[in-house]
Amino acid sequence: MERMLVVVFGNESLAYEGKKVLEKLDIDGYLTVYRHAMVMKNADGTITVREGDDRGPFGLLVGTALGSLIGVLGGLAGIGIGGTIGLVAGGAVDLHDARVAEDFIDDVAKALLPNRAAVVAEIEEDATDPVDTQMEAIGGTVFRRGLSEVKHTIQDEHIAAIKADLAQIKAEHAQARAERKAKLQENINQLDSRLQELLQKAKERREAAQREARAKAEFLKVKAAIAKAKAAETHI
Repeated sequence: MERMLVVVFGNESLAYEGKKVLEKLDIDGYLTVYRHAMVMKNADGTITVREGDDRGPFGLLVGTALGSLIGVLGGLAGIGIGGTIGLVAGGAVDLHDARVAEDFIDDVAKALLPNRAAVVAEIEEDATDPVDTQMEAIGGTVFRRGLSEVKHTIQDEHIAAIKADLAQIKAEHAQARAERKAKLQENINQLDSRLQELLQKAKERREAAQREARAKAEFLKVKAAIAKAKAAETHI
């Protein structure tokens, strides 16, 4: 099952250890790590990304569910850049894009207090015991939640509502007196501008979801090929 994983630790050193544990679990085949990062909650409440995944396209957090989660936890203005990572969520961060429920983020935020650190990751796992056992053994508190499908229901409803408003106001404009037409045209222009913004955002989300699905499929294909090659070497 595809999940968002967050493991909170009491300090940065333990979080680095947790990151190594996660990477080893991936290598040993207990789970698949699509992308991950180690983050630090600063004394002022902001979030700094200490180290990120640099394997292929998943090293970039911008525009991903993981990047959105980090952005929501840190606040729009509260995200720093540090360590080896070069990119972190920039611009507007939408809770919807994190693909996890608000209660999950609340639970993580309550545990990730100032001066604590966490390993955050998008993973695929069939069993929770390997992660839980090893992370808890080094002092980690594990949070996980299945990632929701990429949906556009709310946005589609907003688009439909604006289209309905536009149709009504345009009908009024056609019947209005001259002195009223200018105000109605102003309303039409504003609604049309907002509609175009929503349509563009919906298009970008669809394209991003398609790119991510293709990239994950390719990632799994490469990982399977590497595993097959290693297995062949052991039989030589």
